Amino acid sequence: MELISEVLIKNGLLFAFVIIGAVMWGSYYLSHHLTGGRLHGSAVAIIVGLVLAYVGGAFTGGTKGLADVPLFAGLGIMGGAMLRDFAIVSTAYGVDLAEIRRSGVVGVVSLFLGIFLSFIIGALIAVMFGYTDAVSMTTLGAGAATYIVGPVTGSALGASSEVVALSVAAGLVKSVMVMIGTPFIAPLIGLNNPKAAMAYGGLMGTTSGVAGGLAATDKRLVPYGAMTATFYTGLGCLFGPSVIYFLIRAAVGG
Repeated sequence: MELISEVLIKNGLLFAFVIIGAVMWGSYYLSHHLTGGRLHGSAVAIIVGLVLAYVGGAFTGGTKGLADVPLFAGLGIMGGAMLRDFAIVSTAYGVDLAEIRRSGVVGVVSLFLGIFLSFIIGALIAVMFGYTDAVSMTTLGAGAATYIVGPVTGSALGASSEVVALSVAAGLVKSVMVMIGTPFIAPLIGLNNPKAAMAYGGLMGTTSGVAGGLAATDKRLVPYGAMTATFYTGLGCLFGPSVIYFLIRAAVGG
């Protein structure tokens, strides 16, 4: 056992792929047999991942979930920013440029509308819970955009660790809700073509949520929704600590 453990620790990243593969297989199995596909396997995997991260943190007293256990340290690399961004960018390579041109103004408008609506809703909820300063309102509004934009904005503005953590939590909740809800609302909003998928990705913004939701709706739509959702994240990181912060600061006075 010691020999096996030593080999797995030295090949942590490869072992991480095995673990994630097993979690994904189990999640899709549960999705198919327990929910009939209504709760997408990706949503189940996110929930399982959060539970495992909590267990790892409680067991080790650390801050990186299972990655704090030497045997599972490869998960910290696999779940890091580099591979995450690589996965997001590679998804966009499945896009047909002809379909992008057909989206025209709709795709662009959906991006800006989605970003500003998310920030406004998040900032209003922040005020309801007593966070009335411009930095906290902007950071929590950014979290309502995505769980990536939240910490990026909070770090740039010097928000407290508590507020940054809340922004990540808000983004995760949104991601799971979009992932679960997309297959149910797709027939109601005509989400059945690339143009609609691009508009939807621009409005929702959460790449993981949109990709998972569209995968459960129609796998052919995933690259289009993921592409505009990725642009959404980039624009959110750009506008959050700058334009939107100054707008909120002007509105609340500090």
